[in-house]
Amino acid sequence: MRDPADWMLSEAIEALARAERLHRQIFQPPSATRRPAWEPPVDVLETEQEVLVLIALPGVAPDQVEAAIEEGTLVVAGRRVLPPQLRTAVIHRLELPQGRFERRIPLPPGRYDAVRRAAGDGCLVISLRKAP
Repeated sequence: MRDPADWMLSEAIEALARAERLHRQIFQPPSATRRPAWEPPVDVLETEQEVLVLIALPGVAPDQVEAAIEEGTLVVAGRRVLPPQLRTAVIHRLELPQGRFERRIPLPPGRYDAVRRAAGDGCLVISLRKAP
């Protein structure tokens, strides 16, 4: 049985994430002429040596994702599309968002001198090494 405290915390975190996404969609001007259809969830973690950004992108190949730092913000964009073999399938449920995505992630202040990308467990991991 699920612990009620864990469930309530999980629900509260999800509600805050939805509110933050809605706030960004309403009050942030579009960065390009193409508006993203969705924003992937992210985790940002910082150590003494680097900032790690984990982006949940199941079904998206890492080489299909663009990432750039613009004025202290990591901008991650790409597109998730149904594989060609599934385009004629009968869809009973489609919960993973499709189409263009973009996420603008404010970075902790500082300079970064190296960027590594890796994929695993449905996430793209971007490691930004801090400059000395």
